[in-house]
Amino acid sequence: MIGTIDFVWWQPRHHSAEIGYVIAPEYWGQGLMTEAASAIIKLGFEKMELVRIQAKCFVENFGSARVMEKARMSFEGINRKAMYIKGKHRDLKTYSILKEEFVLLQKKEEDKAL
Repeated sequence: MIGTIDFVWWQPRHHSAEIGYVIAPEYWGQGLMTEAASAIIKLGFEKMELVRIQAKCFVENFGSARVMEKARMSFEGINRKAMYIKGKHRDLKTYSILKEEFVLLQKKEEDKAL
């Protein structure tokens, strides 16, 4: 298995969701997770009527942060000591993209293609 990606939570009433993903180290840096993240974001906005999609990563996980940036998500901030794992509190970076940002970016890409 190469990896997984999914909505780790979805709040239909609020039209928001969070994506989470994992990819095997031998596939890092190949753009596969960026492609998958972009596809699930598109699905969320176009088929699930979401208005906000977010994702989080540990502050030291530069690869995951880069995936979110390349998927056109914006850095929102750091949730300090937001997760307790293996006896230690960990800080998390939060990224998000809004539907109106997604639509604008899609339009720019279409205009470029013309």
